[in-house]
Amino acid sequence: MRGGGQGAGPVPVVLAGARGHGRWHVANIRRLERAGLVRFAGVCDPVPLTEDEAGGELPEQSADLGALLDSTGARAAVICTPIPTHTDLALTAARRGVHLLLEKPPAPSYAEFRRMADGVAEAGVACQIGFQSLGSHAVPAVRALLAEGAIGEVTGIGGAGAWVRDEAYFRRAPWSGRRRLNGADVIDGALTNPLAHAVATALALGGTARAEDVTGIETELSHANDIEADDTSCVRISTARGHRVTVAATLCAERAGEPYVLVHGDSGRITFWYKQDRVLLQRGGHGPEEYQYGRTDLLENLAGHLATGAPLLVPPDETGAFMRVVEAIRRAPDPEPLPEAAWRRMADENRRVVPGIDGLVAAAADTLSLYSELGAPWAPRTEHPLNEVSTR
Repeated sequence: MRGGGQGAGPVPVVLAGARGHGRWHVANIRRLERAGLVRFAGVCDPVPLTEDEAGGELPEQSADLGALLDSTGARAAVICTPIPTHTDLALTAARRGVHLLLEKPPAPSYAEFRRMADGVAEAGVACQIGFQSLGSHAVPAVRALLAEGAIGEVTGIGGAGAWVRDEAYFRRAPWSGRRRLNGADVIDGALTNPLAHAVATALALGGTARAEDVTGIETELSHANDIEADDTSCVRISTARGHRVTVAATLCAERAGEPYVLVHGDSGRITFWYKQDRVLLQRGGHGPEEYQYGRTDLLENLAGHLATGAPLLVPPDETGAFMRVVEAIRRAPDPEPLPEAAWRRMADENRRVVPGIDGLVAAAADTLSLYSELGAPWAPRTEHPLNEVSTR
């Protein structure tokens, strides 16, 4: 198999989906190319890149991923395409023995996730899921603090994301803000895509990242914008370890905030600002302690795995619990539009704001409560029995 085994020299990489967030991957592949770790072998995009967009000499280009993998001899593929295409493109690569960095969310349903993960395993290729926050060195550091009892027994974990997105954000692509498109699941909501890292990171810090770690899920899904999916939502996950994970998110914040995960213990708390790799430890008998950590890039980790067998940081099974959340949101009733009295439009910024939502997001993470329990009259609550979110 072409992609299997270890190989000397830079790993030839093809990028599928080079615009939008794909631009970040173009820059990252070029960075790793300069470091001698990868070679930018090809781009798969419906509209060919210019040299300027490609950040240098143009690699081979094609709108057909399979043909491009065949002609370039790529050993790895980065897939950063619309969510409903992830599984089929991942399997196209896997069947050719090509290893994968698959953008989050890995799939729009649990069944599609299993089809992808099982197919990749059967093909014997490596697959890394693109939750970049899980490459932070803060993640094992926080786990070590918890293991040594720095904040006592963990009682729960909160996540908070209060972001600002204008109305154009929801028109950036045909699938933006959609739950389904042309009969296919999309599930492009606040918790499943833009603030998916808050969910995945909260689950990972608590050691509850695998599908079997989830015992129940509650969701509250709403939108202020004129979209199908949720832009203001929260989820509470019951775990096999006995603690709850509550994550609250909005794209209609009054002011943009730095997202974070908050680990509650019976004798302290740990706050992790996951985009900044910054950790604050607060515990009884000590002053606050703040730490700054580095981060391992996930494509660099994949290249290292192929070269030396280094463990992958985010293999598919470590995102199973996150995919249970995606499935619960998929199966939930369609998000309800917020009443007009609950939001206002900021014409100068062309965006919609939910007054007071910044405080609600923070309070949810702080108390592990849902919006409805915090007094939001517009929050529709749905409970999901485990058998609803674990079907293949």
